Amino acid sequence: MKSSFTFLLLMSGAVMNTQPAQEASLLYPYGPGQNDHKNPKLDDGTSKELSLSVPFTFYGKEYQTLYVNNNGVVSFGTEVRQYTPDPFPLVDGHSFVAPYWGDVDNVLGGDVFYRETTDPALLKLITQDLNQYFPKIPFTATWAFVATWDHVAYYGSTSDKGNTFQATLTTDTKTSFVILNYKDIQWTTGTASGGDPETGLGGTPAHVGPESSTLDSPQAGFNNGDETNYYNIPGSHTEAVINITKTSNVNIPGRWVFQVDDFKVTGVPTEVPQVAGSKNCWL
Repeated sequence: MKSSFTFLLLMSGAVMNTQPAQEASLLYPYGPGQNDHKNPKLDDGTSKELSLSVPFTFYGKEYQTLYVNNNGVVSFGTEVRQYTPDPFPLVDGHSFVAPYWGDVDNVLGGDVFYRETTDPALLKLITQDLNQYFPKIPFTATWAFVATWDHVAYYGSTSDKGNTFQATLTTDTKTSFVILNYKDIQWTTGTASGGDPETGLGGTPAHVGPESSTLDSPQAGFNNGDETNYYNIPGSHTEAVINITKTSNVNIPGRWVFQVDDFKVTGVPTEVPQVAGSKNCWL
């Protein structure tokens, strides 16, 4: 029983990449070739507590450690094993980034990678991206932490569906950003949260926000553990979250970027993206 507390085309013998170049490069480099660490194959598992070489400021507070949780959460101060996401705000004192908080089961498929890095090539790329998105904020990245969920399965899956997404934390020691990348989202809900074992869809969708405590669709956003400091990405905690690969606040489909030292939201729509057929890139 799960704990109550605990995101090709083969033709004529040739493999062809049908993804647009922009989508193919959406994720920052990750995996064994980048000397990433990998979480254990464990349902509702987490990394060990990871010490950071530099503090990361989130909602005005500096953190020296974090956890990478299999269920699509990077948390500060405590691990998160809960598999059915609760709507924000959560007033339990726990601070975390939720790129795609849902019922991941990497035993059934996929891997969860992470690394802390000062690689000059990656920091240059991150700096270029952030200078493009926030031209009025002087910023040169000096540190980054990259966590990637690579084709991870959902609990109770009888399919080969997998979600691939990434959270990158970065700072220049004064200003901090979180970059959320969504390359491929194929499921929303594990069977323990009411999802269908073949499709990974279903459960009880709900509106974004704190209206109910019985919602099962994945949560994407930020929570500082109090009543006022939180943010839900539009479509989060509803069936529309599966379209997060098509939405953005920086005009790059599948990418959401936020300044988080003194949390600011820019370029965000006031409406929830539609469940089907929407190709809008929110600005």
